[in-house]
Amino acid sequence: MSQTITKGIKTLLAEANALVTTISIEQAKGLIDSDDHVLIDLRDIRELKRAGKIPGAFSCPRGMLEFWIDPESPYHKDVFDQDKTYVFYCASAWRSALSAKTAMEMGLAPVAHIEGGFSAWVKADGPVEEVE
Repeated sequence: MSQTITKGIKTLLAEANALVTTISIEQAKGLIDSDDHVLIDLRDIRELKRAGKIPGAFSCPRGMLEFWIDPESPYHKDVFDQDKTYVFYCASAWRSALSAKTAMEMGLAPVAHIEGGFSAWVKADGPVEEVE
């Protein structure tokens, strides 16, 4: 018997994008050296090594997000315990929309994500930092 998916990715993304603030590439470019924002790269290490990342962004693999946000988790990261705006991005703004929604549901605030993700960033000639 095959599975019957009752809520697909299109619906999940539409729900997330209805709740999460989306910022443009131009807005994101202005946040690189911001003391009030933390850019969170959700892509996995293979993607980072292959394509680089936005300068100064914190790398948080999507699979660890909830564990790193929760201060009661043994995997908690202090970067998620700051009075700043968290701006998520991934390759094409799908993982980041879902991640920002999850972070909001957990109580992290304020959060946003970058329209079009890292692919749009590169296309718009945003600066890229190599990852070793």
